[in-house]
Amino acid sequence: MRRFRAVPLLAAAGAAVFLIGCSDGGTGLGVVVIGGPKRYPMGDKVEVGHVTYRVLETQWMTQIPQDPTPRIPQNRFLLVRVSAANGGGGDASVPGLTLVADDGKTYSELSAGEGVPQWIGMLRKVKPADSLQGNVVFDAPPRHYNLRVTDENSDTAALIDLPLNLTPEAPPQIPIPEAKK
Repeated sequence: MRRFRAVPLLAAAGAAVFLIGCSDGGTGLGVVVIGGPKRYPMGDKVEVGHVTYRVLETQWMTQIPQDPTPRIPQNRFLLVRVSAANGGGGDASVPGLTLVADDGKTYSELSAGEGVPQWIGMLRKVKPADSLQGNVVFDAPPRHYNLRVTDENSDTAALIDLPLNLTPEAPPQIPIPEAKK
């Protein structure tokens, strides 16, 4: 008889573990890797160590205009407009960011920012209670990604969901001749 009483308790414990594993941690994303970095939607403030990140927008580009010739990517350029604020008492370094595809493939941000509007550079230091804002750039195939952000020592990480948004690039403006009257 005792053996049959244990079955409902084990089933309830198993269901609780399953439901906790399926929880999205309140992010609304519906997916959490157990034991992995916490995930946040784009636009949320993401505090990792003393640095608070926020992804403001993304833009896919087939080229970056430059004189005398445009800069062409191997795949496509992804510009991610990000802000990083220092909530600590001393200067904080903002480490390089990484794109993580759904299949686990990663892409590091490019170290060359020629032609990238408002590029924030690769060596980023932020004073206490200060922030920086600008674009980081990646060369990656268009798809859904998470942006991996870390604390100033790269010990702790979080993921920010970057939905795939392929808005068309603005075509060059060609003046239309006025009709003769």
